[in-house]
Amino acid sequence: MCTVTFVPLKNGFCITSNRDEKIARKKAIPPQKYTINSKDITFPKDAQAGGTWFAHSENAVLVLLNGAIEKHEVKNEYRKSRGLIVLDLIAANNPLLEWKNIDLNAIEPFTIVLFYDQKLYQLQWNELEKSTIIFDENKPHIWSSSTLYAKEIRIERANWFEKFIAKNDFINAEKLLGFHQFTENKNSEYGLQINRNNFLKTVSITQCVFNDKTFKMNYLDLMNE
Repeated sequence: MCTVTFVPLKNGFCITSNRDEKIARKKAIPPQKYTINSKDITFPKDAQAGGTWFAHSENAVLVLLNGAIEKHEVKNEYRKSRGLIVLDLIAANNPLLEWKNIDLNAIEPFTIVLFYDQKLYQLQWNELEKSTIIFDENKPHIWSSSTLYAKEIRIERANWFEKFIAKNDFINAEKLLGFHQFTENKNSEYGLQINRNNFLKTVSITQCVFNDKTFKMNYLDLMNE
């Protein structure tokens, strides 16, 4: 939920997400298929709040990042977990229409990467207003959470991603997992896999590959190798 990449492939696309989390948080439940609002949805479940940071249905993929454009001041209490907002959106018949209508009052700021109806969107809530931006689904993109990475660090990470894309004539899901797991692996503060004083770590990598009209979800639990 803190680093996300989108990469178009020959017959589809790949979305990969690193989850940076306090190691004291309850261990997540690996991806399973659930039925919500009569829709089959596959996602890893946050065992603490019951939501998720990454989910796909038969026609959409939705990934959560904490924070909006810049780091915000965290309040003591919020009305609802952002991970539950993810499920509200992915379980809707039309995630974009649900995004337009959903009440986000007293919800912590967040960014969502959504692939729906053959288009790529960034949905953002900054505590005051929603925004929707359409991204080019034929180009690679990277997002880093504003709550953990300052603007100059986000730019540097984007440069790593651009170099990775440029030096690889052929990119597949396996190479993208390697990028997310090993890039700048000696940089524990803001490499792709972080470890900040054994308090905050990259605990998992989740990936969804869309190919030939089917979705496949890969899940790497970094706490248990």
